[in-house]
Amino acid sequence: MAYDRTIVVFSPDGRLLQVEYARQMVKNGATAVGIKVNGAIILGGVKPSMELSISDSYKKNYIVDDHIALIFAGSLADTRDLVDMARVKSQINRITYNEPVSVSSLTKFICDRKHMVTQYAGVRPYGVGLLVGGVDDTGARLFETEPSGTMIEWKAQVIGRGADKAKKVLEDGYKESLSTENAIRLMIKALKVGEKKVNASNTEIMIVTKEGIQRVEKDEFSKLA
Repeated sequence: MAYDRTIVVFSPDGRLLQVEYARQMVKNGATAVGIKVNGAIILGGVKPSMELSISDSYKKNYIVDDHIALIFAGSLADTRDLVDMARVKSQINRITYNEPVSVSSLTKFICDRKHMVTQYAGVRPYGVGLLVGGVDDTGARLFETEPSGTMIEWKAQVIGRGADKAKKVLEDGYKESLSTENAIRLMIKALKVGEKKVNASNTEIMIVTKEGIQRVEKDEFSKLA
């Protein structure tokens, strides 16, 4: 029990159990997918459905800056906290250096924050996994952050409860030469494998390009699904 109750003590077999529990929270979250295509990042996921709730009051995708967005699986409250910090970091970078923050630098900032709360007593890990995507001077970049603070770059990745099944769809269908339209079709196919209910009302898809960020509207979703 001593290893369960504190974040800063390793178990005898070299594990941080609280971090592993946070990873489990990510695995329990609604499925989220990120796909990198030529000059763009596509982020999509299924929002939890709650009876009588107003769906616009909670999000799956978040815009961080004009060229960066993210999608999460896990705790919504933890996500909001990290998004707020990432937005401030992005604006500080613009004011200080007169240029937009790079996708890798912003992701590293988020990962540093996640890692920091695994090293001090009296705090807990962030129970959320993020797919951070954007387009900067180096091109389109897609990163995953997990509760331990690990940062990994991907061509395509899935997190959440449907990750195991959906990842097989991406592995079979992903090609770097995919068009944006076909990548969205592949994403919807992966989400349908990972989730029981995927439709235009409960699915959010966002496209990040050099020109900016746009959401896939319901009627366009219906055409591609």
